[in-house]
Parts: sequence; structure tokens; C-alpha cells
Amino acid sequence: MDLPSYLRLVVTRLAREIGVRTFRDLDRMERTAQYLEDEFRAAGCTVSRHPFSYDGATLHNIIAEIPGSDPGKILVIGAHYDTVRTTPGADDNASGIAGLLGLARLLKDERPACTVRLVAFAFEEPPAFRTKQMGSYHYARSLKDRRERVLGMICLEMIGFFSDRPGSQHYPLPFMKLRFPSTGNYIAMVGSRQAKQFTEEIAARFRSATDLPLVTLNAPAFVVGIDFSDHWAFNKLGYPAFMVTDTAFYRNANYHSPADLPETLDYLRMAKVIEGLAAAVRSLEHE
Repeated sequence: MDLPSYLRLVVTRLAREIGVRTFRDLDRMERTAQYLEDEFRAAGCTVSRHPFSYDGATLHNIIAEIPGSDPGKILVIGAHYDTVRTTPGADDNASGIAGLLGLARLLKDERPACTVRLVAFAFEEPPAFRTKQMGSYHYARSLKDRRERVLGMICLEMIGFFSDRPGSQHYPLPFMKLRFPSTGNYIAMVGSRQAKQFTEEIAARFRSATDLPLVTLNAPAFVVGIDFSDHWAFNKLGYPAFMVTDTAFYRNANYHSPADLPETLDYLRMAKVIEGLAAAVRSLEHE
């Protein structure tokens, strides 16, 4: 199966067959976790669970590992698999999860310079959002406690919605329209100022491998949305981290609504995002 078809299959499984995935829907969360484990194992990854608790419930981050030539260096690539209750979450964030599984398939026969951990986080949406209750915060904290050497973290947060309509792209600050495109046909890498070097290193490698337009932005937290995902947790614990995103509500009107459905996504361009990231990971071994 080609990559775009596989990405569509994953998004359809999560958003249409399983549906809404919140911390209150433990059966659906467990079905999702089991599906992710099975798909990661089918790609040849070593898979484990990282449990944590919230409000009496046990949730699970799912971790797939691709061993590197230097096991002491770790690159984390993550995405959340939960949704808010109002949406089946095709773009937010079945698209990011599909990206993780796509990376597992593309990198399964590789021996990257560093160990790559593909992590599906169980709890990103409210009430955990941007708090220490997030699945990503629990996982990043565990890395810190074990003193593991994390080179950086790449967060996949809504990577499937694109538009070629002029004026389809919006921004949090008016002056940004003067600097960035007005058409939502690109992918973005955004993060804090502290993650600028890491962002630009991955961006350069990404650009060399795909013709998909890429925009980068490293800015303070007052730029609304700059830290609105799991990279927030890693930044809080001192790791360089950024997110790869289609810019969410600045482009996709289906955000957090029942209309966030599999048929609204562009799987050909989604595949280019994943192919570019896979190439960036492979090129790390040439340093």
C-alpha cells in the first residue's frame, strides 16, 4: 500500500470507526492504544506502554522505538491520539498519529544515528491542555528523571489540511500577513525561541527532500498557538521542541467540530510531510 493510502486508512480507522476519543471514553481510548501497538509492531518497532493516571483513570502513552547506532542519543517524535468530545478528530489529531505510523513504516529498515522514539500521547486536550497532566508531560518528566539524553522533540499536530484558495490562511497577529503566505498550501514548523536552532536544522533537512512549501517560526508564547501542543511539555522540561502543523484553527474551519472528517484531508500532501521528516531523520547519520 502506498503512503497516502495508508495515511487515509489510519485516519479513517481513528476518526470514523473509533470516533471521539476522550479521557472519559476509556473503551475507545483502549481500542486506539491497542490499534497503535499493533500497527507499530507490524512496522517492526519495539513497542511499550507508559501508563499514568488522571481522575481515577489509567491512560497509556504508546512508545515505539527504532534503535539507532548511538542508543544514548534520543530523538522523540510525538503526537496525541485523544480528541475533544465535539469531534471525531480527523485532522486533530488522527493526522498526526497517522504521520507517526507512516514514519514507522518508512524508517523500519533504517539504522539512524540516534534512537528514534515515536510516541503517541494519550491526553493532550482539555482539561489537561498545557498542564502537567498531559500525557506528553508525564513522558517528558520520565525522560528527565532517567537522565536520558534527548536531542530534541518533534510534535505532529494537525498535518493534513491544505487549501489552494487565496486568503485561506490566517494569523494571530495582523503584521504576520505581510511576512507569511496568504494561501494555506504549506506546512509549518513552529516553536519557542529556545528551539530555533533545532527547528532550523530539521527544516533545512526537510526542504532538501520535498517540494512541499515550508514555513518556520520561532516566537514568544504571546503569539497565540505557538505552544499549543505536546512540544509545550518538552520545552517546560528544558528540551528543544517544535511542532509540525497545518496551523490548525488559523486555516482549518473544521477545528474541534463534527466536520473534522477524513474526507476533508489532503493525503498526498500529508505524505510529503512524512517523507520530508523521514529524510530529515535519515540525514542525521551523516553528521
